Amino acid sequence: MSSEAGGPKPWMPFLVMTSPMTHKQTVDFFEQHSYFGMTKEDVWFFEQGTMPCLTPEGKIILESPGSIACNPYGNGGVYPALKKSGCLDKLLSTGVKSLHVFSVDNPLCRPADPRFVGYCLSKNADCGNKCVWKASPEEKVGVMAKKGGRPSVVEYSELDDARKTLRDSNGRLVFGAGNICNHFFSVDFLTEVVVPKMSTMFHLAHKKIPYAGEDGKPVKPESNNGVKLEAFIFDVFPMSSRIAILETFREEEFAPVKNAPGTASDSPDSARSMVNLLCRKWVEKAGGKIDGDANAVVEVSPLVSYAGEGLTERVAGKTISAPCHLE
Repeated sequence: MSSEAGGPKPWMPFLVMTSPMTHKQTVDFFEQHSYFGMTKEDVWFFEQGTMPCLTPEGKIILESPGSIACNPYGNGGVYPALKKSGCLDKLLSTGVKSLHVFSVDNPLCRPADPRFVGYCLSKNADCGNKCVWKASPEEKVGVMAKKGGRPSVVEYSELDDARKTLRDSNGRLVFGAGNICNHFFSVDFLTEVVVPKMSTMFHLAHKKIPYAGEDGKPVKPESNNGVKLEAFIFDVFPMSSRIAILETFREEEFAPVKNAPGTASDSPDSARSMVNLLCRKWVEKAGGKIDGDANAVVEVSPLVSYAGEGLTERVAGKTISAPCHLE
């Protein structure tokens, strides 16, 4: 296929991992919104698998008299799901060389970020991780470090106080490269290294798991009563022979939504505020002025600008009334 300018037409598939519990709702949502400007054929949905929940003694837990309690693999389920769904083979057959993988709960994420992808390619990396520096030693995020001589994400709970607060001569945290679930992978790395080792990636997580009581009625436990098997997406980092790490600015690329509305941090409210502040910065840098309540949201559609570029003709010398959505 060719573009109107005569060169090759850009093509980039968008892969969306769902769970059996969310698959239909997710597909329906994309259909209702006309796949957000993409063609239906270029959006590939694939489901992650599930594992049975177990008692601490290793017995299967029943959710009801006729069904087993199951849980999704965790975000590390992306690897077996890519293989089982046929998406990995499809990527290979269509000539896709690398993937930008990110979580859904970050509205400031830049999909297929050319800076990040280009950096990883320039380093001939098989795996890459985009990080933001921790705001404080207490911030509950995993960090990039070496564990057993291999690149790894070390969880917040695994760092002792001495390492958690350790600073270099410039006063910067030594263990500060916070993991934000924003990764690069070569397709060859997934195919040749990760897929053959998928069975070794599971962790035990002790959880409160609803179960069927002796009378068959559902019971919601008040304390941990079972074990879930989970895999984390960063479990493959130690398998990498050429990992690349790129630090970025929190205020530009990391607005996580993990807590309920009304929570002071990592909530829909805090994410909305960060989107507002960034988009206002873009508009003002391009010569525009913004009138109205400073808390009223200004949002620039990604179809108008990817990272603040190309706004001068649209806003220079103009006054925009907030709230507004530039589209």
